[in-house]
Amino acid sequence: MAAEDQPNPMEEFLRQFGIQPGPDGTFDLGQLMGPLQQAMQQFSRQMSAAGAGSGDGLNWRFVKDIARKVTAAAGPDPSPSASDAVAIRDTVGLADLWLDQHTAFDRTNAPAATWSRAEWVEGTIATWEQLAGSVSTSLAGAVGSLLQRAEPEAAPMMAMMEPMMKMAATGMLSAQVGQGIGQLATDVVSGSDLGFPLTAKPVTALLPTNIAHFAEGLDTPIADVRLYLALREAARQRLFANVAWLGPQMLALIEHYARHITIDASAFEEAMEAQMQGGLTPERMEEFGQQMAGRLFQPTLTSEQVEILGRLETLVANVEGWVDDVVAQTTATLMPRADALLETVRRRRASAGPSETALKTLLNLELRPRRVRDAANVWAAVRSAKGVEGRDAVWAHPDLVPTGADLDDPLGFAEHGHVGGSAAPEMDDLDAMLARLIEQERGSDGDAPREDGEG
Repeated sequence: MAAEDQPNPMEEFLRQFGIQPGPDGTFDLGQLMGPLQQAMQQFSRQMSAAGAGSGDGLNWRFVKDIARKVTAAAGPDPSPSASDAVAIRDTVGLADLWLDQHTAFDRTNAPAATWSRAEWVEGTIATWEQLAGSVSTSLAGAVGSLLQRAEPEAAPMMAMMEPMMKMAATGMLSAQVGQGIGQLATDVVSGSDLGFPLTAKPVTALLPTNIAHFAEGLDTPIADVRLYLALREAARQRLFANVAWLGPQMLALIEHYARHITIDASAFEEAMEAQMQGGLTPERMEEFGQQMAGRLFQPTLTSEQVEILGRLETLVANVEGWVDDVVAQTTATLMPRADALLETVRRRRASAGPSETALKTLLNLELRPRRVRDAANVWAAVRSAKGVEGRDAVWAHPDLVPTGADLDDPLGFAEHGHVGGSAAPEMDDLDAMLARLIEQERGSDGDAPREDGEG
C-alpha cells in the first residue's frame, strides 16, 4: 500500500466521533471546535466512570481494578475460609515458636493474616503506588514528544487534544501496571515473598490458594509446605521489623530506579495511534495496556540504574540468604523434608517465572538475586564463627552487611568483615539521595545509612 493510501491515524480517530474532513480532505479548525469539545467531554465522562484521574499521575483505582481482573482470570480465588484462617494462625504461631531459638530478632507480634490473591492486591497497593508512581514523569515526557512531532498545520488541534491524550496515555500505563500487580498476586505465596517489604506495617500474611499451587507435585504434606513457607515469611518479617533501615532502603532503591525509566517512543506512538483509530475508551486502554506489557519501557538502562540494580540484588540476596540459613537451622532436627523444600524454593527463584515477568511489566525491573546461595554461605559462616547473636548483629548498620565482593569470601567475611577493611567508604551523590529518602520514610534526622552494591 502506498504511503498516501494509508489511513491517517488522526482522521480515523476523529471519525470515531462523527468528525469528517471537508471535500478537499482537510479539517476546518473553526468547525472542529464544537465536535472536538463534545468528544473530549464524552471521553472525560467515560474516564470518570472508570475512576480515571486527569493530569500525568497514574490512576490507582483503575490499576487496582485491572489487577483484580487479572487475578480473577487466573482461576478461582475464594476468600479464605474460617478453617484456613485457623490453620494459618496456628502455623504462624508454631513458626514463631521455632524461630525464637534460632534468631536474635524478636517476633513482630503482628497478627497472622490469611489472604486471597485479591486481598494481597489490596494489602500491597499503597506500596506499589509509592514505587511506580514516578513512572508517570517519563510518560508525560513521551506525550510531549509525540505532540512536538505533529505536522505544523495539526499543531493547534493537537494542543486542544493534549489533555485527552495525557488521560489516554496514563490510562494505558495504569492498565499495564495493574497487569503486573495482578500477575504477582497469582504467584506470591506470602506478603514479602519477593524479598522486600510491601506493607507499611509488619504482617505475616500467607496465601492458601498460591501455597496449594506451590505444593503441587511435591511429595510433601500440605501442612509441612505451609509451615515451611510460614517459617520463611515470619523470619523475613522479623528482619524487616527489627532492622529499621532495611525496608526503607530497599524501597528507596526501587523508587529511584523507577524514576529513571524511559518510555520507548516508537512503542508508545504505535499504541497511541492504535487507540486513536479504535476510539478512546477505558476498555481500549485496558486492552492496549495488556498488549504493551513488556514493550512500553525502553530496554536500555542508564548506568545509574545498573548500579542501583546491583545494590538491590545484593540486598535481596542477603535477605533471602539470611532467611535460608535461619530456616535451615530451625528445621534441621524438626522437618525431614525441609532440604527438599529449600531446593524447590531455589529452583523457583532461579526460573524466569511469573514474578520476574510481572516486575518487568511493572517497573522494567529484572530482579535476579543470583547470589542467594553465596549469601547463605556467608551468613552460615558468620553464625559458625560468632553464633546467632553475632550473625544477626551484622544487620545493625548497612555498612556492616556483606557486599557483592564479600559474597566471594564467606570465611574471610566471617573473620574480618568487609573485604579491604570495615571502614565505611565516602558517601556518593546516590547514597546521599537515598539517605534523604530513607530519613523521610522513617521521619527521623538520624545518621544517614548506606549500602554498598556488588563490586
